[in-house]
Amino acid sequence: MKRNLAYSLLVMLISVASCSFTNKSFETDDKDKLLLDLITYVLEKGHYEPKNIDDDFSVSVFEDFIDVLDPTKRYFLEEDVKEFEQYKFQLDDQIKSTDITFFNLVYDRLVQRMEEAKVIYKEVLEKPFDYNKNETINIDYQKMSFATSKKELKERWRQQLKYATLGTYDSKMKGVERGDVVKEKEGSSAKPMTPKDAEKAARVSTKKTLDEFFDFVNDLERKDWFVQYINTIVDEFDPHTYYFAPDEKDKFDTSMSGKFEGIGARLQKKPEGAKIVDIISGGPVWRDARLEVGDQIIKVGQEGEEPINIVGMRLDDAIKLIKGPKGTIVELTVRKIDGSLDTVELTRDVVELEESFAKSASIIKSDEKFGIIDLPKFYVDFDDYTERNAATDVAKEVERLKEEGAEGLIIDLRDNGGGSLKTVVEMAGLFIKDGPIVQVRSSGKGKDVYDDKDERIQWDGPLVILVNELSASASEILAAAMQDYKRAIVIGSKQTFGKGTVQNVIPLDNIVRSNDHGDLGAIKLTTQKFYRINGGSTQLEGVKSDVVVPDKYSYIDLGERDQANPLKWDKISPADYKPWEGYIDYDQTIANSTKRMANNPQIKLIEENAKWLKSESDEMEISLNYDAYRADEKEHKKKSDYFKAINEYDSKLTFASLKYEEELFVKDSVLREKRDRWHKALAKDVYVEEAVNVLEDLKNNKIEHGKLAAVKG
Repeated sequence: MKRNLAYSLLVMLISVASCSFTNKSFETDDKDKLLLDLITYVLEKGHYEPKNIDDDFSVSVFEDFIDVLDPTKRYFLEEDVKEFEQYKFQLDDQIKSTDITFFNLVYDRLVQRMEEAKVIYKEVLEKPFDYNKNETINIDYQKMSFATSKKELKERWRQQLKYATLGTYDSKMKGVERGDVVKEKEGSSAKPMTPKDAEKAARVSTKKTLDEFFDFVNDLERKDWFVQYINTIVDEFDPHTYYFAPDEKDKFDTSMSGKFEGIGARLQKKPEGAKIVDIISGGPVWRDARLEVGDQIIKVGQEGEEPINIVGMRLDDAIKLIKGPKGTIVELTVRKIDGSLDTVELTRDVVELEESFAKSASIIKSDEKFGIIDLPKFYVDFDDYTERNAATDVAKEVERLKEEGAEGLIIDLRDNGGGSLKTVVEMAGLFIKDGPIVQVRSSGKGKDVYDDKDERIQWDGPLVILVNELSASASEILAAAMQDYKRAIVIGSKQTFGKGTVQNVIPLDNIVRSNDHGDLGAIKLTTQKFYRINGGSTQLEGVKSDVVVPDKYSYIDLGERDQANPLKWDKISPADYKPWEGYIDYDQTIANSTKRMANNPQIKLIEENAKWLKSESDEMEISLNYDAYRADEKEHKKKSDYFKAINEYDSKLTFASLKYEEELFVKDSVLREKRDRWHKALAKDVYVEEAVNVLEDLKNNKIEHGKLAAVKG
């Protein structure tokens, strides 16, 4: 595809241009400087809209890096920031000369202040909090200045810890009211819990949370903090350009492919080892059935090798030992929930994260049947496109729904953040005869038009697309194309996320001829912008729904326009395309739906809830008085109970799994449970209900085109 060619040319351009840069890099043995030099060079040569690295850029990096490290202003003192400010206008020069003096100073001071913070929070939590005192805390940290002294900083910690503990104290006090009992120490007799016990237990709980947080921080190495600095620089170019350290690149590939090679369990670091917190359906652990959630892995052995104790090890390092190629053996020493020790041998396998993939269901309304396909992301296996991708999976689900008699189709793209550009172009082609899907422009160059050239139409029936404020990128391409063709009616938020840019992931090892520092990671680089076939960009503006309905995000700041340093909106000439002529009265169908939604009591309740959530999120002055807290909680509960009707809604629609899944349920009860939960949620979803109403209207307005074409692809 053209995108692959563009990627190859980009790497070639940067590689050729960086010959002199590469030689210069060999003169230093400092990996941090090499990374800084390499990444800034790639940004200047390959970014769609490179920025001038000047004094203004320096100020932005300075302010953003301090904010990234200490957003709640509980580590650095005002004197620290004043010391850092000597470099406020020099970072552009430091970046160009690969000078990391500023980073070293800030990093060393952060480590020092975090060590001091460990002492502070433990001292604060040793003393009881007075919840009868009338005091407040302001949580608008952006407008807050840094503490001028250690005394002021400790007071700030006291307020923040009291605020963090208040909710736990409330739950413990409710235990006092219930007559709960406690033991002062192991072996002693139980006694009724007192308010004093409740206050102490709340502090103990908060301390445990902070102990775990700083245990995580202790696992971070200097290189992890340097990645934060690199990404602060990178983020100034646009919010979607991002540097992946080697481990993060692997995680990104896994998230995009929806699969990895391992044992099929999600782990959480604990002092006693790595705790199993979730078992992935279909994976080796699930099939073996000897391990369960709550078991602690304490040793990991490779086949024929001595096991390694992972207690106290960084979780990422432990996971590296546990994961491995398909077919290899891993030996796990496990402390079971009952305290017993067991050794379990597992054969690693490819584990698919089922929740990442497209799924479908039948919708039954009276004697009519429709279909819904939920697509969480536009996934793809970067190493093998033919292995599994969103386009081919959706095509399969469409065909299955046709076989079961679906008369209309809903594509649910809510919360879909995008993914592969190639998959969305192929997917759009399932619903039109042929023609352009999206236009793409590179920096300083003309546009490329990405077409569906296959005249076969897999689905020519009524089509609705559901979106919300979190539908982004590839989701917006599909929704925009179907809207421009008048092929589908888009139902959802006033506008989608507004991400109209294209990123390429470039391994940095591809840019240098040789390297003594190991894997350098990769950079996800904004190289192009995409445009609708009508010429308008989705950047910042997103896709405006045909039928606008509120949701809980309606009044909360979300989307590209609320990100730091977004690229601007613009437009180019439209592509040559012909709108779909399969509906008699497309516009009237939209008008009918809009009228229904305007008079729907459930929609009115959802909008009222959205406004309330906005008012709550704007509240920055919080009382630390317990009576005031209880009064506020009482009002919250009253409102929450009022809005419970949103989740108790019943659309009266019936949802069912397709035949092929019903056969899978015989061996996979977990999958059955997941689908049952999904169907119950769909039955309460007023947006899906309205989508079905629209499909009925479109079905009645549909112009028959004869027999459906053969399955595409």
